[in-house]
Amino acid sequence: MSDAHEDNEFRELLPQVVEIARQAGEAIMRLYAEVNPSVQYKENNSPLTQADLASHHVIDEGLQRIAPQWPVLSEESKEIPFERRSGWQRFWLVDPLDGTKEFLKRNGEFTVNIALMEEGHPILGVVYAPAIDKMYYAARGAGAWKAQGGSVAAIRIGRAAHGRTRVVTSRSHASMEDNLGRFTGGDKDCEFVTMGSSLKFCLVAEGAADIYPRTGPTMEWDTAAAQCVVEQAGGSVTDIDGNPMVYNKPVLLNPGFVARGAAI
Repeated sequence: MSDAHEDNEFRELLPQVVEIARQAGEAIMRLYAEVNPSVQYKENNSPLTQADLASHHVIDEGLQRIAPQWPVLSEESKEIPFERRSGWQRFWLVDPLDGTKEFLKRNGEFTVNIALMEEGHPILGVVYAPAIDKMYYAARGAGAWKAQGGSVAAIRIGRAAHGRTRVVTSRSHASMEDNLGRFTGGDKDCEFVTMGSSLKFCLVAEGAADIYPRTGPTMEWDTAAAQCVVEQAGGSVTDIDGNPMVYNKPVLLNPGFVARGAAI
């Protein structure tokens, strides 16, 4: 059960986190304008740009300013041993630039992800796509919202009474078409929507898609903020077998998962 006082605290905190995400997005866009951005590669062969690092510094400094009592676990921070973070009841989980491949492809489908975690579950989440100026945000007790072009609207999952199941697939990873029956109740006559980064979750949250299944590898910071948006919009995010997602694990790799809007 959530505490009403704490929920009010999160509602008051949410606009500040939204502003930090927007500032991080501005830092990314300054580097997005470069014709040939410099790229390094991590040990897992995933790309790392100066934009990832610039966004990380903006977010880390911003979160330390507004809530110094809660530690920050970011994709671009130094590795923090599980022995140390296992005692964290509440912490920030951050992906400063989700969709670096989309950033390098210059298709605009990359995001800033900031989540506040409590006992292994996201209770506040902000997902910002700076290149297309879409901001999705949610918090426990505050619902889910989308801001774009100066307008703000509450979002909810939804599905037309008739028509094909709308399935989100990744732009940069293998499709799920061969395994769709497992996630759609046997319905293989689906409409596919392709999207990059955590925006895939947000399509489900705003009712533009019905389901986003993923069996390929993702990390905890890839999913936490967007999971909060989906859940506060009335949807669900579980592992492939329907169990709750677990965060702050010894190894931060996610299992396969399914984000669902209306019941399939």
